[in-house]
Amino acid sequence: MKEILLDTILDSLKLIPFLFVAFLIIELIEHKLTDKNKNILIKSKKIGPILGSLLGAVPQCGFSVMATNLYVTRIITLGTLISIYLSTSDEMLIVMLSENIDISIIIKIILIKIIFGIIYGLIIDKIAINKKTKEEENYEICNDEHCDCKHGIVLSSIKHTIHITLFIFIITLILNTIFNYVGEDYLSKIFLTNTIFGTFITSLIGLIPNCASSVILTELYINNSISIGALIGGLLTSSGTSLLVLFKNNKNIKENLKIVLLLYSLGVISGIIIELITLIIK
Repeated sequence: MKEILLDTILDSLKLIPFLFVAFLIIELIEHKLTDKNKNILIKSKKIGPILGSLLGAVPQCGFSVMATNLYVTRIITLGTLISIYLSTSDEMLIVMLSENIDISIIIKIILIKIIFGIIYGLIIDKIAINKKTKEEENYEICNDEHCDCKHGIVLSSIKHTIHITLFIFIITLILNTIFNYVGEDYLSKIFLTNTIFGTFITSLIGLIPNCASSVILTELYINNSISIGALIGGLLTSSGTSLLVLFKNNKNIKENLKIVLLLYSLGVISGIIIELITLIIK
């Protein structure tokens, strides 16, 4: 157990410099693009899901949260909201880059999420017509994310780095322990690695309103415990803390539950589609 703990600590410490630089870059992007992205979404109508999916894929700490509030005030459509949820990568990109995953695999995953986001968003907007029922509310991402952006991007980057490093350490320790005592074969059975039904489990994990879900799914994929289809299903439903904001700000609980069910269903369907395509190609 001591060896597992030591290996996990060393692996986590190696990631800190990279994570800090990555979050520093993301903070710069966040501050430069937040207002522009918000204005783009507000002005867009029929192409909202297209722009939403593209902007959602950009690493930003609170874009999906901001989009949630824009939907609650009916400034953007349901299709645009779902497209942003589906394309949001949360911590997946950071974890994969820190683990030196082939950049072509990362790009492929991001593109798949964007494409699904656009397709589903456009279809949803064709079916459900949303009307503006309220005036836009004053909203600050930093207020909801508590990321201390106002105190400088360096401090914010340090806090994000510590936060995600702790998550990676805990999850890696758990996975390493399971691999050591239980075995990779048993873990694969739990997540139904060799079937198209693994995405039912991972899409459920993705709904956890925390960045931990995307970290868990990414680490499982890196350790070959889940398939690419299962990973896609889980990452599509993973939208950070935005679902918490949805239930907090939108008083229509029935509508919120429908959105969660819709998000889960799309994640499962998409994961199965990717799984079937992978099997056909093989």
